[in-house]
Amino acid sequence: MDFEEIGKILGNLMTTSTSEQSIYAHLHIERVRRSGIPSSSYLHSTPTENLERWILFFPMGICLSVRVKAESSPTRTGENSKFERTSGSDVSNSSSKFLSVSVPPTPRSEDEILQASNLKNFNFADLKIATRNFRPDSVLGEGGFGSVFKGWIDENSFAAAKAGTGMVIAVKRLHQESFQGHREWLAEVNYLGQFSHPHLVKLVGYCLEDEHRLLVYEFMPRGSLENHLFRRGSYFQPLSWSLRLKVALGAAKGLAFLHNAETKVIYRDLKTSNILLDSNYNAKLSDFGLAKDGPTGDKSHVSTRVMGTYGYAAPEYLATGHLTARSDVYSYGVVLLEMISGRRAIDKNKPSGEHKLVEWAKPYLANKRKLFRVLDNRLEGQYSMDVAHRVATLALRCICIEPKLRPTMDEIVKELEQLQDLKNVENISSKMSNRQRQRRRSTGDAIDKNAVAAYPRPSASPL
Repeated sequence: MDFEEIGKILGNLMTTSTSEQSIYAHLHIERVRRSGIPSSSYLHSTPTENLERWILFFPMGICLSVRVKAESSPTRTGENSKFERTSGSDVSNSSSKFLSVSVPPTPRSEDEILQASNLKNFNFADLKIATRNFRPDSVLGEGGFGSVFKGWIDENSFAAAKAGTGMVIAVKRLHQESFQGHREWLAEVNYLGQFSHPHLVKLVGYCLEDEHRLLVYEFMPRGSLENHLFRRGSYFQPLSWSLRLKVALGAAKGLAFLHNAETKVIYRDLKTSNILLDSNYNAKLSDFGLAKDGPTGDKSHVSTRVMGTYGYAAPEYLATGHLTARSDVYSYGVVLLEMISGRRAIDKNKPSGEHKLVEWAKPYLANKRKLFRVLDNRLEGQYSMDVAHRVATLALRCICIEPKLRPTMDEIVKELEQLQDLKNVENISSKMSNRQRQRRRSTGDAIDKNAVAAYPRPSASPL
């Protein structure tokens, strides 16, 4: 790589937003920390100063190539940002990858799409009508790769239907300027096109026409788990403890299915915004753009670019680019922690020392007496401490620093099923106890009335 190329890269870095700079700085600090450079050189620097240090260390080959893109979802506060980082092995193989990030995706054909007879190939004109010309008031959400619109199609012919009639769909339209957008779009078509499971969102079809790339999904009326946990307002009521357990179990079953597939699939981007809820609060995993085939044969991991969402990615994956099913387990642990605490994985609005949920909560999770500090106070009275402690312990095991000590998704499903059964038993016992108390009150009232009739109190005598 010559100085002109380095100049281009540094120029791009200096034009990033403040939020992007802070994550560049974070990744730089993490890398420098592992390199053995004295901590005094970076521990007390501002994000901008850290970025400048990143630039200084760049020629030495210490740092990795980073591309950070904050998600533009209107329902997010910006704490969790998507990122992509080239792993060390990638850097050593080719320096040209540093510049490839600015190259727009080239048009592709349907030859890349795996044969999936159950997927409908929509034309762009129909989807334009179905979404009322992609009207802004039809937007369901926005993400790193595009916007999602609400639409309607005929249930039988799949032709565009009048708004409010036929089958409701969600149409994701890829931003044409999206970085590496086609690759993520293609991954989603191929994975969701071949899989069918109650806890994976159903892909109805796709559109690949000229520069247009769209995906058509079943509509999930309850929206994302993120909205129910963190949005405030009359529409989004706090999820009850029992519903949170139900959602946690559903998401776990979806991940377990992927990990047990004939060709193991690593989801790689589990977070609350990617867990969608149907009308009965059944959880379904969505957005398979970052999904990756797992290791095969005697391989223990897959080496790949580090991609995902800051706050959810496993530390060993961030450090090495080595991806395993246990990387998903870590992300699941973060989501489970968000569910029992009602806090975001990363929240800069919290007091100092509480910005990172995992670091803040860990000391309390294993201590039954201190666990109340972590639990969402909106759930008070809805759970027993025994069940809450078991869920917290499960989350703690999932976010263990040592990947091999984390449970498998099958083990997580088994534990949550036991907790759900225990919760059902508690509910039955509680109802029976309430009935018994009501009977006692009724019997007591009857005894009091009989006693009054048989032995009336003497009337007060005048003085």
